[in-house]
Amino acid sequence: MQEIYNAIQTAAIKIDYAIKHEDKGYSDNQNSTGDIQLKLDIHCDEIIESIFSSITTVKELASEEKAEPFTLHEEGRYLIGYDPLDGSSLADVNLSVGSIFGIYENDYSGANLKAAVYVVYGPRVEIVTADHEGVKLFRLEPDNTFAFIQEIRLKERGKLNAPGGTQKNWPSHHKALIESLFAEGYRLRYSGGMVPDLHQILLKGGGIFSYPGTTDVPAGKLRKVFEVFPFAFIYEQAGGEAIDGKQRLLDLKPEHIHDTTPCFFGSKEEIQKVRNSYANY
Repeated sequence: MQEIYNAIQTAAIKIDYAIKHEDKGYSDNQNSTGDIQLKLDIHCDEIIESIFSSITTVKELASEEKAEPFTLHEEGRYLIGYDPLDGSSLADVNLSVGSIFGIYENDYSGANLKAAVYVVYGPRVEIVTADHEGVKLFRLEPDNTFAFIQEIRLKERGKLNAPGGTQKNWPSHHKALIESLFAEGYRLRYSGGMVPDLHQILLKGGGIFSYPGTTDVPAGKLRKVFEVFPFAFIYEQAGGEAIDGKQRLLDLKPEHIHDTTPCFFGSKEEIQKVRNSYANY
């Protein structure tokens, strides 16, 4: 596993340079879900693929930017599902963005996720790793090494509320949930980037990030393999929970690598509030 962590560190340094210095405009290409790809998305995907091509423990890569998984090393053990640059459209307005990695065995179901990693590219470049030894934060130093900073653990209850999705398309019970959180004094923290928003909740000790099914997108927007499962694993290892409204996210099985789901990540008390709100829907 350490070899994979090292590869992600190498990719992070290269991606950080690309974000700061390369073209952030749109390409002529579409991804598998019909979104026009940014040139930066494509380049970051190429960086990750190139670095992992020499890691023989990696059997297969599945990228949000590609329609299907592809084999690297038949003898490899791990499958890696990743989003090379989550929130990439925020880069041109100088907001934090990130990369997300899920490290799987056998298939891309939540139950077979063995570790997860994400990178935040902001004022500082930080990496968070999660495995069965816990959740750890590392920060890029001037000598291009990553220094261990701290272990991350969520409190039972937090203070932050990051509600995603278009509000006019929220179902009534979800709107009531969000309004009740604000009525209790939760503070709004939402950038439009999954990585920085979930990172903030983790480092501030707790809260809730929600991206519900909406009237226009009932199955949710965020992808299980590349985004949802890795963060569900991280939050659980940090002492929190992650559900789709009722069911544990890591119990879900994707029918295709680009499957989506509603998702809620947070401290235990916030996730119980979600269960209570969604119990009859």
